[in-house]
Amino acid sequence: MSDSAQKPGEARSRTPKNEHFRTYISQGWADREAQVPGTDVVARFAEDRRDRLHAMLPEHTLVVPAGDVKVRSNDTDFRFRPHSAFTHLTGWGAGAVPGAVLVLPPVDSDGEPVLLFRKPAGRDTDEFYADPAIGEFWNGPRPGLDEIAARLGVSTADIRQLPSVLGAHSGPVSVIAGVDANADTAVVDLGERHDVAGDSLLERDASELRLVKDSWEIAQIREAVAASKAGFDDILRRMPEISGHPRGERVVEGTFWARARELGNDVGYDTIAAAGDHACYLHWTDNDGAVQDGQLILIDAGVEVDSLYTADVTRTVPVSGRFSARQREVYEAVREAADAAFAVARPGVRFRDVHNAALEVIARKTSEWGLLPIPLEQTLDTEWQLHRRFMVHGTSHHLGLDVHDCAQARREMYQDALLEPGMVFTIEPGLYFQADDLTIPEDFRGIGVRIEDDVLVTDDGVESLTAAFPRTADEVEEWCASPETSE
Repeated sequence: MSDSAQKPGEARSRTPKNEHFRTYISQGWADREAQVPGTDVVARFAEDRRDRLHAMLPEHTLVVPAGDVKVRSNDTDFRFRPHSAFTHLTGWGAGAVPGAVLVLPPVDSDGEPVLLFRKPAGRDTDEFYADPAIGEFWNGPRPGLDEIAARLGVSTADIRQLPSVLGAHSGPVSVIAGVDANADTAVVDLGERHDVAGDSLLERDASELRLVKDSWEIAQIREAVAASKAGFDDILRRMPEISGHPRGERVVEGTFWARARELGNDVGYDTIAAAGDHACYLHWTDNDGAVQDGQLILIDAGVEVDSLYTADVTRTVPVSGRFSARQREVYEAVREAADAAFAVARPGVRFRDVHNAALEVIARKTSEWGLLPIPLEQTLDTEWQLHRRFMVHGTSHHLGLDVHDCAQARREMYQDALLEPGMVFTIEPGLYFQADDLTIPEDFRGIGVRIEDDVLVTDDGVESLTAAFPRTADEVEEWCASPETSE
């Protein structure tokens, strides 16, 4: 990686600063024809989302930051990803620039929404060649204000105008706090106008706004699922070389990541590639273990497409291509639990009841296998729940811009809410038998299985968005033998 003049690091900067160089580098550049693109399809959906959010806090000026870059180490940063509420309300996904801020004025004002971000550095400025944050020499051309205004259908302004934009309106101001320090400061500087309690309401309302997806969002999630299927196919095609590799889990992770970068923006979350008893650790992301014949490997992975919507899929496959008798028995029990959840999911059913349906199967199976010290009826009592030793997590979570979407929503809007058409969530029961669990027979130990599908609530039930992924044990074995070729 090349040197930069970014502070700290001034001591090692080699960028010329003399006047002769500054004059010379500012001249001799060809004019660029202004590009004013058409309006993105998402623009009309984003406008509707802004209107619905503002109806929740109509007297407030609302400040929704994209966030800033996060330091990985010293002067290297993580790839920038804007805050999900910002993307939802603007439609600006993978190409969004750090430091951007959306401002929504009070509903009854004469103002209009404004999207503020740092405009490109002029070629006659030192920033053009010397600033690694916004300089074109370092990162390539930045989008212009007119370009983004045309694409997203919203007025734009330079971010340095944020104080004046906020000062143009009266009444309370709230910000999604903790996302961008500069935006926080601009709001705090307004003194008594800053409604601190409103900050939490804004974050909550922006999260709840995403509980029901519009048609554009659903299309994006379908795209993410299709890309994820290609990534899983890639893994299964490479399984012969992954098997026996001392860091086979890392090969699985890298294989999926390559497809995610090809077809999308990135992975939507850290890939879990858990072979053998690693599958019993719910969020195993070290992925530094070997993959051996005779093991199962649990792969939990999802592609995030350029709109920043992600899939979230888990499949557990036999490394050798064939389940052992006990592995198959556990796998089919998990599938039965998933099928039970699918069977109850429909509009009007409470979100938590999907989880309860899956857990009843988990309880029954572990009881039938003699793994519980109490009768089935007793373990189902909320005062006992001993079967949860083998599945401590929930069965479902909302899915969208975040893999665990809508996390700031109130319980009555999430776990206790009725399912509605347009909701997208996961169904992902599992069974996890730790390698050192002395309460269970030895042939169960070290087996971990999860099956995770992404589902869309329709008018009369649910649609499995991941229907192209094999689910039954027989289908999985056939998939291992003949993975599809994805181009």
